[in-house]
Amino acid sequence: MNTKIVLDFEVPALALHVHMKRCNWRGCHIALERRQWQRLPLAIPLFLRGSDRSGKEFLDFTTALNVSAGGALIAARRPLRTSARLSLEIPSSPLPRLSASLDAVNSLKAKIVRTTNKDTYSLYALRFNRPLL
Repeated sequence: MNTKIVLDFEVPALALHVHMKRCNWRGCHIALERRQWQRLPLAIPLFLRGSDRSGKEFLDFTTALNVSAGGALIAARRPLRTSARLSLEIPSSPLPRLSASLDAVNSLKAKIVRTTNKDTYSLYALRFNRPLL
């Protein structure tokens, strides 16, 4: 029997996720995942810039599926190396002159920390070089 139970609960400033997986007659393997920031399920279109597995530079249009202050989960069709360094660029319309004084961030540097391959695309878990907060 292979059962997966996920319990989510929050401790101030730390989101804890307990995963019980690989249950068999001997018991269940329990993994504790500690997140510093909560994930927000926001679909954000973005440009993904980096180098592919062959070292060729690319610029693709893709989507972030969820975002936190420390990283994002993106879906992309291009195969990429785990640990690849990427730039995420959030498209925006030209801003009026008076808002130029705002500290708006539209480009983020990130590193792939986990990859999940699907049939026609891959999911990439990214860690931002610098947290957004």
